[in-house]
Amino acid sequence: MKKGKFFAGGAVALACAAVLSACGSNKSASSSKPQSMTWMNTAEMTTLDASKATDQASYEQINNVEEGLYLLGKNAKVQNALATSTKNSADGKTWTFTIRKNAKWSNGDPVTAQDFVYSWRRTIDPKTASEYAYLFSGIKNADAIVKGKKQPSALGIKADGKYKLTVTLEKRIPYFKLLMAFPLFFPQNEHAVKKFGSKYATSSKYMVYNGPFKQVGWTGSNLTWKLVKNPDYWDKKAVKLDTVKFSVQKTPSTDYNLYQSGKLDAAFLDAQATKSLKGKTGYTQRKMSTTQYLSYNLKKHPEFKNKNLRLAISMAINRKELASTLGGAATPATTFDPEGMTTVGGEDYTATVKNAATEKATTYNVKEAKKLYKQALKETGKKKISFTLLGDDDDTAKKAAEFVQSQLENNLGIDVQVQSIPKKTRLTRMMSGNFDVVSTGWNADFSDPISFLDLQTTGASYNYGDWSNKEYDKYVAASKTTSSTSDRFKDLAKAEQVLLAEQGVTPLYHPIEAWMIKPSVKGVIYNGAGANYSFKYAYVK
Repeated sequence: MKKGKFFAGGAVALACAAVLSACGSNKSASSSKPQSMTWMNTAEMTTLDASKATDQASYEQINNVEEGLYLLGKNAKVQNALATSTKNSADGKTWTFTIRKNAKWSNGDPVTAQDFVYSWRRTIDPKTASEYAYLFSGIKNADAIVKGKKQPSALGIKADGKYKLTVTLEKRIPYFKLLMAFPLFFPQNEHAVKKFGSKYATSSKYMVYNGPFKQVGWTGSNLTWKLVKNPDYWDKKAVKLDTVKFSVQKTPSTDYNLYQSGKLDAAFLDAQATKSLKGKTGYTQRKMSTTQYLSYNLKKHPEFKNKNLRLAISMAINRKELASTLGGAATPATTFDPEGMTTVGGEDYTATVKNAATEKATTYNVKEAKKLYKQALKETGKKKISFTLLGDDDDTAKKAAEFVQSQLENNLGIDVQVQSIPKKTRLTRMMSGNFDVVSTGWNADFSDPISFLDLQTTGASYNYGDWSNKEYDKYVAASKTTSSTSDRFKDLAKAEQVLLAEQGVTPLYHPIEAWMIKPSVKGVIYNGAGANYSFKYAYVK
């Protein structure tokens, strides 16, 4: 996600956020204008189940049809949602939330504190196999539950009556309040989950909603659906849009043609269009807290355990040229964490990561890459390396994969076959370990380096390539136990230095999405980390 999908307080700055118009200010919405928008995604969604979602498209939908304790407004500012008040103990380990009494689900059930208890226990239960369960780490007994050593009922969350929720932590979590705005921590309706069984959240009709919108028309595999205003939403007066019509558009030239003909209010731009339309009315850049990278399957292909092979691949790729090939939609990635996401003591965190070893590992150097490749062949006993590069089938992903293919074939003589498939299929393949090398991306769930670095720890659910390094694990673990903010970031930087010097994964580029958005569209909230879009306050002028 990533996916990403919070922002550490104190020394850590909020992620870059771009907003089309001021959040919550709907005074100018015109009643004479139909309050309907047409929007798009570049990839299909996979689920509405907050416990099982892993992709950005799914979390974006969940963020608009469900609601948690908080929501993120302009500049990722935390706003009360289902929580009307919050108390935090002096040691930062006990949080008490008062739940609003006028919130209900679309099936008529009230939203209660028990819905949070049920949701969290369901997500962290190993039987659910949530890939995001690790984000509960730090909540009392979460780690033991994930390892199967304790029951989900032991998790540090309890309902004190219908409208009071108490969460107990094992340690202070700097970004906890923003964590609560991420869809993974939203409540779930137990009646609906049990009623729908295995079909729960696999299509619009097998779901209940408590957010600003309800979703209709998604069958689980189709590429069009709608968000419709939820008449049961507690804050429905703030919601101006009646519908948001979604479609999946994987070819930028097609979506831009739809934009020009008035069939889309927002269109994602490819490299060529980005260059030609920059500065035009409606042109909008979205700086994302995202890194696109190569993950090597060390379990399936033991040759990728060879450090020199991974380094050779990294140094044979001209990242600046790759970013240029993608137009204004990318910057070269020489760190795993995106630049500009986190600030420490007035300095960008990634500046503390860079040293001679990390710079060398990510610098384009064909001569050195050939030398390392020759050495790797000798060490692995291989005459030649061949692999299939798995990636998504949207225009940008295909261009990036083809660029990497060309670089490795021309510079090293590696035989690379590109396989571009729908994102949903790619995720399934990746999760089952059915790949050689995969081009994948992660969008920060919260604006802190740990959102990225947790991914590559030994045994982590998102460590698809099965790379493992004891020193790396040690530094990541140390960052979670120190009470010193400065020591914490030093440990995180040391961990990332190990990852980059070893090329446990190979960062390629940081996407910057370029869009054309109709000037009539107002109030859409965009945040670079977490679930990117919120349409609660959007309207058409």
